[in-house]
Amino acid sequence: MNDENKINIDGMEVKESELTPEQNEAKIHIQSLRTKVSNLQFEINELLPSLRFYENKLIQSVKESADENLKTEKKVVGES
Repeated sequence: MNDENKINIDGMEVKESELTPEQNEAKIHIQSLRTKVSNLQFEINELLPSLRFYENKLIQSVKESADENLKTEKKVVGES
């Protein structure tokens, strides 16, 4: 029974014990980077709704200000 860890590299199954020190280091970096990317993607997914909320809030506020300014201009023009 062989319980040695194996990894899949571009479709090839390779025993971890067969990796050179440089290959093992690259494997460790890849694992670390994948974890970091996954965590950052999770954070992005959490942040995007908040970003959209404040963007929409600003857009709505600007539209309301523009509408108020337009109403004020019409009143002033009508009074002349």
